[in-house]
Amino acid sequence: MPAVVHLAEIHKIYHSGEVPVHAVRGVSLQIERGDFVAVMGASGSGKSTLMNLLGCLDRPTKGRYLLDGTDVSQLEKNQLADIRNQKLGFVFQGFNLLSRTTALENVELPMLYGARKLSSREMRDRAQKNLELVGLAPRADHFPSQLSGGQQQRVAIARALINDPQILLADEPTGNLDSKTSVEIMGVFQKLNAQGITIVMVTHELDIARYCKRNLIMRDGRLVSDVQVENRLVATEELRKLQEAEAAAKLTD
Repeated sequence: MPAVVHLAEIHKIYHSGEVPVHAVRGVSLQIERGDFVAVMGASGSGKSTLMNLLGCLDRPTKGRYLLDGTDVSQLEKNQLADIRNQKLGFVFQGFNLLSRTTALENVELPMLYGARKLSSREMRDRAQKNLELVGLAPRADHFPSQLSGGQQQRVAIARALINDPQILLADEPTGNLDSKTSVEIMGVFQKLNAQGITIVMVTHELDIARYCKRNLIMRDGRLVSDVQVENRLVATEELRKLQEAEAAAKLTD
């Protein structure tokens, strides 16, 4: 079975002024099905550009990108939009939920633009199932303003999974969350990954990256490190430690 992502000597050069900006320089990379990858790097390292390329939000200047065996390197914008809808799921730092629609309706939205034409009942059932998957089924009829940050991010994850993507792409998914809620969200990702879902996540938080299986580091547009995570953190264990610490703190008050 081919790798779900195969990058061969990918370059991205922006010509926004007199001096071209070489944002990604000759990156070659394979991501296997079921992997859980964190992409890290300082501001300007090229990690966000790489994520945009992986998400088919931009096209490489040079090089080849195979996504699930399909060469997407030179596809037109409409073709890339179809690929994004069918093969990719996106989770953002700011949740990007529609404020006047319920959690269930937010999860249903990508199906309205999908290739598969489903009835209203089928869409509702699929959305409800995904909310159950992320532990938020009881909040299906709540609006985003009625949900905590962690609950909103769970809705966003459920929405990203609704069209059964080949890869879940998460851009700083814990960036707006407190430390305990961040661990809870990493627990959701670990649960999904254990079920075989491939996840690629951009983060600047070293502790969050330790929940992943593999860490990539970008610097000056180049991939300078690609390592398997040793002593990987397990979210359920870390949550238990946090709860024990909270309980101990209350006893000493």
